Amino acid sequence: MDKGNHQQSDSVSMNEQPNLQQFVSELNSYSREEGDTPPAVRGAEAPIGHVLEIAGSGSRVVLDARRLMELQGNEDPALSMSGQVGSQVKMPVGNSWLIANVRTMRAFEGTTVLAHVDFLGEGKRDSSGGMSSFKRGVTRFPIPGCEVHPVTTPDLQSVFAADNRPHIEIGTVYPTDDIRGALYVDPMLGKHFAVLGSTGTGKSTSVSLILHRICEASPEGHIVMIDPHGEYSAAFKGFGEIFNVDNLQLPYWLMNFEEHCEVMLTSSGKDRQRDEDILAKCLLEARTRNKMAAEFGKVTVDSPIPYLLTDLNQIIVNEMGKLDRAGDAAPYQRLKNKLDELRTDPRFSFMFSGMMVSDTMGKFLAKMFRLPAEGRPISIVDVSGVPSEVTSTVVSVLARMVFDYAIWSRTEAQRPMLLVCEEAHRYVPKDESGGGQAVRRILERIAKEGRKYGVSLGLITQRPSDLAEGVLSQCGTIISMRLNNERDQDVVRAAMPEGARGFLDAIPALRNRECIASGEGVNIPIRVTFDTLEAEKRPASSDPSFAEMWKQTGDEEGIISRTVRRWRGHGK
Repeated sequence: MDKGNHQQSDSVSMNEQPNLQQFVSELNSYSREEGDTPPAVRGAEAPIGHVLEIAGSGSRVVLDARRLMELQGNEDPALSMSGQVGSQVKMPVGNSWLIANVRTMRAFEGTTVLAHVDFLGEGKRDSSGGMSSFKRGVTRFPIPGCEVHPVTTPDLQSVFAADNRPHIEIGTVYPTDDIRGALYVDPMLGKHFAVLGSTGTGKSTSVSLILHRICEASPEGHIVMIDPHGEYSAAFKGFGEIFNVDNLQLPYWLMNFEEHCEVMLTSSGKDRQRDEDILAKCLLEARTRNKMAAEFGKVTVDSPIPYLLTDLNQIIVNEMGKLDRAGDAAPYQRLKNKLDELRTDPRFSFMFSGMMVSDTMGKFLAKMFRLPAEGRPISIVDVSGVPSEVTSTVVSVLARMVFDYAIWSRTEAQRPMLLVCEEAHRYVPKDESGGGQAVRRILERIAKEGRKYGVSLGLITQRPSDLAEGVLSQCGTIISMRLNNERDQDVVRAAMPEGARGFLDAIPALRNRECIASGEGVNIPIRVTFDTLEAEKRPASSDPSFAEMWKQTGDEEGIISRTVRRWRGHGK
């Protein structure tokens, strides 16, 4: 609901004044009748307001500000929060309690408050007034005049308690300090998830906590995480496999034709199309020179058949020698020069090493996808040391290998996989004009089709507004931490389900390590304070203290010497 509609829904027209005045009068009358009852006795049994108007997904209610003030001093934290934005209220409908979330509040007349609430679900009402068996969704709606009651901590325990489905606990539900917030593993992974939050909100630590909980619950799982800053290696050392430019050994021949073009072609416009045609012809011939090609019959430029870089180079030279005019050799020379650069530049040795021509595809998939996991189900791929020219291509190859493996292993025992992309807006940007379109296309395809083949996508980003349109909407579970940018908030507002709209105004005000979780992975939208993660499981993402660090001195000469050596040796 946009802001205009939002304001309109809370306004009161002249035609509604008599109706609203009647409710206000009833509230005042009720308060006078109960005025001699001590607040502590009245507690949760007495209503705090009445329903004014009903809509399909929510309602407007009138609340008595005096009752809300009385409850603020209650020992029960749920009762003390009654009526506040982001809290819950309940309404009796037959033998059920209907639970709603308070979205907005505004003063109306005297001690009357007009509030907009969103329906969350309903639970059974027992003879003592308690609630059990809460379920999301509404089967029966209240009618105008229905009482509105505050919820108690036992009510919230019934609402938020995890059922018997596999789940992970990540923290405590606001405003309580003992009700556990849970994410259901299968719905969350089966329909993708996103973790959003501005820099400095504790996003990386929270992601580490979620992944650690998943690994603990499924030690034989299969998780691949793309880590662009090298933050998560520290968090999973000893709990998973860590890959970087020193041990990644990504065979260049695993690239498909589109990825070859991104790495090997330097031209644009009309020249690029001609260069693509030449590369396609030469690459296909290089692949078919492998005796393996005869075994599999039809081979294409996309087939992951090993080939020698020297063969590709020789084929390019041979084709160039067949030309009638020297001027026609420019595309071949461009391609040859780039190939020479990839072969000789040590920055690319993790991918374009001469040692990668043997058929290592099976071993590479086994170690990268943790098949078998042997109690270490996660692979952290640190791409911070990968040259920026090929970073998107490396991510594209890894993501495509996850998806293609899932497709081609459909007749085997299924091994679902989770692909987690930190800084997702880098790889699936809203702007389609830049480079690195291969990774964009494969991640968009996984978002749309991955769940059919057992591939889950986890997107982590601080700038959801920079993500390609439609990708975030493919995520069934959204875990939003504090977002300071209004454009980012608007994107999250559009992606969140209707029942979570009442939490949106709280997103800019969330504390560090707090989130709003909504969608398939939770029973109803919840505000959660994340657990404190053990020190050895935290990522290396804490910001340095300028005030403290600038007090330290000594061994500057040694620091510079060692830094320059690593710089020149590319991390050695």
